[in-house]
Amino acid sequence: MLRAMSDFDLEGLMQQAQALQTRMTEMQKNLDQVIVDGSAGAGMVKVKASGALKILSVTIDPSVMGEDREMLQDLVTAAVNNALDKARESAGQQMSSLIPPGMMPPGLIPGLG
Repeated sequence: MLRAMSDFDLEGLMQQAQALQTRMTEMQKNLDQVIVDGSAGAGMVKVKASGALKILSVTIDPSVMGEDREMLQDLVTAAVNNALDKARESAGQQMSSLIPPGMMPPGLIPGLG
């Protein structure tokens, strides 16, 4: 058993972990550059979000402004959720290129998992 432990390359494992951490940091920076669009109400409310799950803009069609407030709130909520779902999907796709399938632990990237 001691022989098996001495054959274990801890330094190599640490180097691989550090390389993975560097790639993940770069990927998270790149997610700020990924822009996704979400919409609701047949495009009456549109939301742009970054791959880092930040809302960048909300556009509301002027024709909706005359509608009731509750409906508008529902449309904005639906559009935001749509954009964030797309951002999570994009982040997940990028992450899958770094980590073998089934190996990404839940919560590794905030909002994913």
